[in-house]
Amino acid sequence: MDAVDGRLEEHEGRWRLRFERRLAHPPERVWRAITQPDDLRAWFPFDIEGERAAGAPLRFVFREGEAEPFEGRMVAFEAPRALELEWGGGERLRLEVRPDGDGSVLTLLNTFGEQGKAARDGAGWHACLDALAGHVDGAAARERPEERWTRLHDAYRERFGPAASTIGPPA
Repeated sequence: MDAVDGRLEEHEGRWRLRFERRLAHPPERVWRAITQPDDLRAWFPFDIEGERAAGAPLRFVFREGEAEPFEGRMVAFEAPRALELEWGGGERLRLEVRPDGDGSVLTLLNTFGEQGKAARDGAGWHACLDALAGHVDGAAARERPEERWTRLHDAYRERFGPAASTIGPPA
């Protein structure tokens, strides 16, 4: 079983997943990986269309047409330290980058209302962060994303428990 590094927290009456990853790259490189379209394609689940500015409307597009595009907005854009996105009736994703020695620490915070999706989304963000780390390292993926998610989902279901595991994978 994979070691899970995501934590589930209660936050202001909602649920929040928290991940912290140390990356052996300077903050400038990590910032590009979380903001530039070519870098995002290597790890983020969909393309983000729209201006990179606080308050800007955004459109999230699935690359393979798995689902319809959906709307959101850029809540905060504090280059080169943090950005926060919102979609789906208030779900938020915040990414923060801070220097750490000769590398960086990337923190991902995903805030949402439905506890039952925590294991599903925890496995998804974990797999995405693994892909991001591999991308900035220049390493090829060791397994298909679907296989990675399945193994991770089992680990997150065990860690977070039944109440956080009632909503399974998207159709």
